[in-house]
Parts: sequence; structure tokens; C-alpha cells
Amino acid sequence: MSNRKITAALVCAVLALAATNALAGPCTSDIADFEAAIRASQGNPLAGLTAPQSVGADLSHQPTPASVAQAQQRLKKSFAATMARAKRYDAQGNRLGCTRELAKAKRMYIL
Repeated sequence: MSNRKITAALVCAVLALAATNALAGPCTSDIADFEAAIRASQGNPLAGLTAPQSVGADLSHQPTPASVAQAQQRLKKSFAATMARAKRYDAQGNRLGCTRELAKAKRMYIL
């Protein structure tokens, strides 16, 4: 009797995993790999979000602490929105949209 319960539990677990894989979108594994790489880079001081240099920096204007903080907040919001779009396109099965948004996110984050 105990073996049957264990076998049934294992069968249910395998079926649940198979159903999860069947529902996965075209970019699910790429998104998961990228998120894992981000988590793995947390201790690396050279890793993190990046953005193009501003016009003010090109004109040799020094940033203020407030402007740096504001730029970092905008970058975080933009990155989060880009990843959300990639996941939404992935859930919809839209490979092109997902791939495009994931590529944008990868350009924003130095690993």
C-alpha cells in the first residue's frame, strides 16, 4: 500500500513537470538562463545595469548625486518593464517579441 502511494506521487510529479514544460513559451529557458546569470553576477562589482552616456556627460557636465540616482531609477524601471514584456510575449507564444525584448534586456545588463 505504501509503495503504491509513493509510485502515485512520483507519477503525479512527473506529469506535473511534463505539463509545465508543455506550457513553456518559446523563450522560457532563455529567460530563466538570463535571470540565473544575473543572480550569479550579484557579487561581481563589474556586473549590473548600464545605459548610454548622456548628452550632458558628452559636454563634460558633472552629474549630481541626485541626477545619478534618478538615472539609476529610470534604468531599473526600464529594465523591469523590458523583462516583463519579454515574459508576456513568451507566455503568449510570441517568439519574435520575446526574443527582441530579451535582447534589449541583455544589452542593458553587463554580466
